[in-house]
Amino acid sequence: MADVDDYFASLDAPARAAFERVRALAEELAPGAEQGLSYGLAALRHKGKPLLGFKAAKDHLAVFPFSPAAVDVVRERLAGYSLSKGTIRFTTDMPLPDDVVRDLVRQRLGEIG
Repeated sequence: MADVDDYFASLDAPARAAFERVRALAEELAPGAEQGLSYGLAALRHKGKPLLGFKAAKDHLAVFPFSPAAVDVVRERLAGYSLSKGTIRFTTDMPLPDDVVRDLVRQRLGEIG
């Protein structure tokens, strides 16, 4: 998988649309973000560092901000979602709220500097 576009193209339409929305919100805040791979995931990169990774599984979609602190910033607003230290899982039926995605990306941009 060469980049985010290639990965998204491999997904079914609902998953692709859900990830496209997350990517569009991230790119609003980081318009210079580049597509690539980070830790084996299709990811957006900012200043050469991973910003947000994407992975589709059988029963959910996941975004990876590559930062437990970024997940902690939005944790309280994600009741009903599956979270781990560096992962936020969601479904096409229960997408991530736009404000959560924006705050997640803002936190990560602040960490990258």
